Amino acid sequence: MKGKTNITPFEQSVIDFVVKLRNRKNLTQQDIATILHVERTFITSVESKNSRAKYNLNHLNMIADHFGMSPKDFLPEKPII
Repeated sequence: MKGKTNITPFEQSVIDFVVKLRNRKNLTQQDIATILHVERTFITSVESKNSRAKYNLNHLNMIADHFGMSPKDFLPEKPII
């Protein structure tokens, strides 16, 4: 199906958390890309509602390390189905 993203509500909640963190810290997509050693276009894709790109556990670990957080801080408290 065209336009279908395959991003689950759980994955979207993680993406939304990273976007909020990025905005709270006044960082650009390029700043997050630099932290993750990826291209800015990857971050743009992750943040796009029309893309299947998403952060993996290693990405979350790298972001958590950069900000002195735990990777579990990026996960919702309760299951999202």
